[in-house]
Amino acid sequence: MKQKLLASSLAALLAMAAGGAIAAPDWSKAPGKKIVVFYPGVSPIEWITKGTEHGGAKGLRKGESCASCHDEEAADMGKKMVTGQKLEPNVIKGKAAAIPVTVQAANDGTNLYLRFTWKQPAGGADKMDKDNQVKLAIMLDDNKVERANLSGCWETCHQDVRTMPEGNKDKTKYVAGGSASGKFYDLMQWTSKANKGRDGHVADKRIMEGGKALVEAKGEKKGDEWVVTFTRKLAGGGDGDIAMASGKTYNFGFAIHDDHTEGRYHHVSLGYTLGVDAKADVTAAKQ
Repeated sequence: MKQKLLASSLAALLAMAAGGAIAAPDWSKAPGKKIVVFYPGVSPIEWITKGTEHGGAKGLRKGESCASCHDEEAADMGKKMVTGQKLEPNVIKGKAAAIPVTVQAANDGTNLYLRFTWKQPAGGADKMDKDNQVKLAIMLDDNKVERANLSGCWETCHQDVRTMPEGNKDKTKYVAGGSASGKFYDLMQWTSKANKGRDGHVADKRIMEGGKALVEAKGEKKGDEWVVTFTRKLAGGGDGDIAMASGKTYNFGFAIHDDHTEGRYHHVSLGYTLGVDAKADVTAAKQ
């Protein structure tokens, strides 16, 4: 009987310890940053950097970020593209132009925690991904991808990827000159059906596995509000995992595939900075 009690107590202690290792932070102590993700239409990096069609190309060459010009007009840009006024040959009737998202972050010295909260917008007609109502993906860069500090995730969006009008059906997102040991984005994705995450990266192609940093990704819908949280080991440790440290800042962006969409028909953020105990657009302070 004593042995059974000891074993039971030990199991309980281990469970408590394991639970404590990934216990959620106090989100009431983590300031929220409102970031609008918007419908981008057909706006690959080649269009953005082509000065004859995009006036911001000159600003990029001067070192100005996309967010510094467009942060407050993201919803208006989304409206132009979702209605087909600009850069969208395949209009999806009823699709939301933009989604305001509250982003919070924290760390406990071992793990990074990210939390995304938004209200479910009205949907469109096409159900491309019948299994998943929502997917949320995050990309992180350790200041290695050229222009990632200016253009965010757009460095992976090219005119020849598979869901673009003139794309190659076999080509995924990629980084020009990218490799898993050099220039790459660390990628994490949460899917609503499985309610769990995938840990990969984007280098010369997109790979949705191989990372070992993601501890947990989970989400839930309460009424009309989605809440999705990621728990990631700061140290990384797998293929395409960046090692994060206190006092440093990283480039990050995220995308939401809303209303069963897939491919380029997502809502995307501009590029922002994420700081671990460091001042940034979003700061993950230690708790």
